Amino acid sequence: MRRTLVAGNWKMNGSLSGNAALMGAIKVGAGAVSACDLLVCAPSPYLPQCRLELAGSAVAWGAQDVSEHESGAYTGDVAAAMLREFDCSYVIVGHSERRAYQGESSAAVAKKALRALQAGITPIICVGETLAERQAARTDAIVGQQLDVVLQALDSADVARIVVAYEPLWAIGTGITATPKMAQTVHEMLRARIAAKNAEAAQQVRIIYGGSMKPDNAGQLLAMPDIDGGLIGGASLKAEDFLAIAQAAQALA
Repeated sequence: MRRTLVAGNWKMNGSLSGNAALMGAIKVGAGAVSACDLLVCAPSPYLPQCRLELAGSAVAWGAQDVSEHESGAYTGDVAAAMLREFDCSYVIVGHSERRAYQGESSAAVAKKALRALQAGITPIICVGETLAERQAARTDAIVGQQLDVVLQALDSADVARIVVAYEPLWAIGTGITATPKMAQTVHEMLRARIAAKNAEAAQQVRIIYGGSMKPDNAGQLLAMPDIDGGLIGGASLKAEDFLAIAQAAQALA
């Protein structure tokens, strides 16, 4: 059975004092949600702090991006090996904001996923469609193609080591959320794409939802058979909300 993953994406937020308070509260609450995995993905400058605050706890930490390059003259990039030195266990790749603002292609996302895997880090591969694409009934084509590009770059064994995050762009930061049935339909399609590459891995890979999951809708979303957790944005910056989502997962265990 797949363990639920509740992953916080802090985006470009945080401060040393605020982070310490947030992580301290999450650590205190983590003991009550033993049926799911908790993760915080912080801006790179705060990863040493995450390591200091969370080492030995039930809460994992990860990064929000990684370079597709191993090393070299790539000013501003962060290599997978560097993340590994701070014991990052996960890294987000292909988030919709990076696809939109940094022009990241699915091919670049695939290379980043490979670099993460080579360093022993689990990539959280983000896929999603715009409102216009959904209204044009192109969700499966767009989202499926984004995932297929990554799957084509991986060997069969590596497929079992990824996490996929479905984040409908029209539901991020808008307060609009896909209904549980809408989200489940896309998650089921994504699992079928993974099964075409590795049927056994498809039953292991966690596919999490990243479109405005909050305490008041988490239970209904997580009750869907192919929704294995959440990639949480704004709600991850408040320990009470983040833990409430985890508690919704705990209640379903």
